[in-house]
Amino acid sequence: MTCSQIWTGRLAEDLSPEARAEAGPRSAAAQFALANERTFLSWQRTALGMLAAGVGVLHLFDRGAGVWFLGVVLIGGGGVVAALGLQRYRHAERAFAAGDEMPPLFAATVLVVLVLLAVVAGLLSTVL
Repeated sequence: MTCSQIWTGRLAEDLSPEARAEAGPRSAAAQFALANERTFLSWQRTALGMLAAGVGVLHLFDRGAGVWFLGVVLIGGGGVVAALGLQRYRHAERAFAAGDEMPPLFAATVLVVLVLLAVVAGLLSTVL
């Protein structure tokens, strides 16, 4: 069984019943690993977007106190989101390998707080 067979979902048609029974747990593990990696990459895309927005704000707008605060919140938030994504990826890998349940997702709460802080900073940048 190749990775491309797993990715394209052709396991049921291409494999004999014995091979399907043998491939079952492996394909579940592969699907989990790929889903966990996609989630990690989504966190990293979000972090890069925040970093790029922060750099753009600092370079394109006049550097008043509000604009500076917004840029720093976005850049700092991007770094925090990148670290949280890596932490989440590692926790999920360990939980799956140990057969434990997935850890709670507190990182989403942190992301929401960072976005709200960026919104407040953006509103303040128009006033200051």
